Amino acid sequence: MTPIASNMSYDISLLMAQTRKLAADYRNETGHALPVTEELARFDGVTLLKLKKIEGHEGVDAVSTEVVKEGELPKSRFLIKGRVIFKGGKARQKLGKLSLAADWNQLLMVIYNAEYQPTHIYQVARETIEQELAKVSVDKRGSMTVAKYKAIGDLIWDSQNLPSDTAVEGISSIQNNQSSVPK
Repeated sequence: MTPIASNMSYDISLLMAQTRKLAADYRNETGHALPVTEELARFDGVTLLKLKKIEGHEGVDAVSTEVVKEGELPKSRFLIKGRVIFKGGKARQKLGKLSLAADWNQLLMVIYNAEYQPTHIYQVARETIEQELAKVSVDKRGSMTVAKYKAIGDLIWDSQNLPSDTAVEGISSIQNNQSSVPK
């Protein structure tokens, strides 16, 4: 018998909450991480910073909500990456290789705690990343450490110090190249 697809709609926020719980429980039980961080990062980046998720543009996960002419992309185009920081984990955690062939101009790095809850979001301009990659020796994967991205980027969202409304101000300051939260 062929399974029939359901016409039910799902509450994505609820599914993401369940994904966080499942991923944390799995890690606690097995010591291994489920590969869900990137999708959580895209969801959290878009939701917390009130961005528009974009489909069909390879390497661009979201865009700012500014009004543009039909067929044009907004000025701010975001690649969103995530990293879970586990206590006792590797000292020099990497973010992973970035697609420099894609048309993004801002990186959003979402940092998670061991419960897969977002704790910080950093923004780094592509130009800054390219300048740093040209200066430093890059490992085989073409990535830099999370600490390096933090050092060259701006903290624009912090779960401890920012109410959710401040995220909109954070995105506005991205577009103006200012940080809304001191480093």
